[in-house]
Amino acid sequence: MTVATTEAEVHGARVADGVRRFDDGIVNWYLLEGDDGLTAVDAGFPPAWDILRTAIESLDRRLADLKAVVLTHGHIDHIGFAERARREAGATIYVHELDAPLITNPLRIARSERSPLRYLNQGAARALMFHALKTGAPRAKRVQEFVTFTDGDTLPAPGSPRAVFTPGHTDGHTAFHLTERDLVIAGDALVTRNPYTGAIGPQIVSGAATKDSDQALRSLGRLEQLEASLLLPGHGEPWTQGAGEAARQARARGSS
Repeated sequence: MTVATTEAEVHGARVADGVRRFDDGIVNWYLLEGDDGLTAVDAGFPPAWDILRTAIESLDRRLADLKAVVLTHGHIDHIGFAERARREAGATIYVHELDAPLITNPLRIARSERSPLRYLNQGAARALMFHALKTGAPRAKRVQEFVTFTDGDTLPAPGSPRAVFTPGHTDGHTAFHLTERDLVIAGDALVTRNPYTGAIGPQIVSGAATKDSDQALRSLGRLEQLEASLLLPGHGEPWTQGAGEAARQARARGSS
């Protein structure tokens, strides 16, 4: 089994028409370009804000062109610059109604099947935890205003992402299907590098950060049904062999 403690850093690589990928070595987030502005899907760790601003300038856009930050879920490695984007850019923050409680209080801890401390023998887990502390990630959990959505909603944000409810990793975890761009942003419903074990390939995230692995495995069925050639995960490299194949491989791999 191939293992990688961290990922290669990526700062705005074009992965599809009007879609750019960002990766700080631990977690991905994505920027969608539209005629009516920009949408960030997930928000990494707090320092990603400076990278976002640089990326917006490189696209000859203004900060005010960031119209939305769409969250796949409420974990601290995915909400880093959300509140700052709301406050400084006027962006609307979108989160599934079941994950809304996770993004408002730094003292609220997301439930998981197993203690993350059980994974400290893994270099990937140590790298993730150190990075979260170094970047002050828990402080980002103070999103003051947001809009909730439910399964099947097409959000009124540039790129028109459609919500595909994929609970298990968290109660409200949601992937986003961009039908016109033939892709799905899977968040942590399906990753290609496990941030706790470093294992490479399609899989769900370890129980250290997943509330219900059985439910997460069942939710792969939603991704398997999507007609999308490209799958963009929350951790790891883009998957180009179809969302259905990624889901089938992840299901066969099981939990960790």
